[in-house]
Amino acid sequence: MLPKEFGYYIKKGVIKKITPDKQKAEFLISQAEISLSGLKERIKLIGIKENNSSSIVKDCYDILMELTRAKLFLDGYSSSGNFSHEAEISYLKNFNFSENEINFFNELRRNRNSVNYYGKMVDTVYTKKVTEFTYKLYPKLRKLTGMKK
Repeated sequence: MLPKEFGYYIKKGVIKKITPDKQKAEFLISQAEISLSGLKERIKLIGIKENNSSSIVKDCYDILMELTRAKLFLDGYSSSGNFSHEAEISYLKNFNFSENEINFFNELRRNRNSVNYYGKMVDTVYTKKVTEFTYKLYPKLRKLTGMKK
């Protein structure tokens, strides 16, 4: 299920217009780069197993959200409150992301919330799909920020 249109979240006050914040965006981008590097190293050394699947899924989600938020900050938007993560994902509808990518990212959001708040465990098959998705979406999100490394 896709999130609602971005304008809906603006009308509801979940998304607010702000002065673009390049410094915050740069920080989020650098954190995403560090986290992705660490994730790749951890997967290379340990692999994806039942006992680390949930933490890998959470890390993948955080990496993608950091880049998404960076783009929002660069464009002069900030989110807060209920549905803020959903609103942030909906922003990607304005760019060259497929419906499948946005849908999977939103599914990842729901699964990450289930892990964080309800103690749900994810299996290695799903975790492998999430890491593949992260590796595929990361460069597209990174390019979207328009900032050099």
